[in-house]
Amino acid sequence: MWTKMKSTFRIIVAGFVLGFLHYTLPQHDIVRVTGTYNRLTTVGTENSWAYASPDSGTLESSVTRDIRFIEASFEDGGVMVYRNEDTGWIWPPYFKYDSSNLQAEAGNLKSDAANPKWVVVTHYGWRLPILSIYPNAVSVREAASPDERVIPYVSIVVIAFLIFAVFMIRRMWAQFWERSVEPVAAEVGEAWDGVEAQAEAARASASGFFGRIGAWLNSWRAKK
Repeated sequence: MWTKMKSTFRIIVAGFVLGFLHYTLPQHDIVRVTGTYNRLTTVGTENSWAYASPDSGTLESSVTRDIRFIEASFEDGGVMVYRNEDTGWIWPPYFKYDSSNLQAEAGNLKSDAANPKWVVVTHYGWRLPILSIYPNAVSVREAASPDERVIPYVSIVVIAFLIFAVFMIRRMWAQFWERSVEPVAAEVGEAWDGVEAQAEAARASASGFFGRIGAWLNSWRAKK
């Protein structure tokens, strides 16, 4: 039972960490920009976690914001809508303050299906239509072709660093356990063994003493 609980807990933690990394780390889409626009968008309690903090963008009210959007289309005909918000100094640490310039760059890269101009959109986040959540575009640039291969250097470096950090923490914990916890546990075990040995000796001594008294009493009964 305990083993199953530990396995379930590890799976939940691993799923949370992977989801967090997938949402936060930069991703790259090769698309054709089809439109750019601004729209007053309602940000409620159910999706506020996916938007920038209010002071990072244009705040109309406590729940409505004027947010920039970029419409795009994939080569296979699929579509995507990106929001274009400043992140400020809040998490995730993209330190983005140029959403106006990015909107202008995206507008300048618009094209139609007859004369496509392919663009690499770097973004983070997810597209969840049911919650009106959009990935946030971080940068745009023209691609060589729709088949251009984009190597995610930032994600590789971050994941490699996290793996190294986890390895070092495990190593440090193992050394701490070996040098600090195990010797104390061994001393406690030895002390407990000594206490048990003394208790056993005391029981044996008491048993011998009362045994001798019993034998002496029996000898008097035999004389009577």
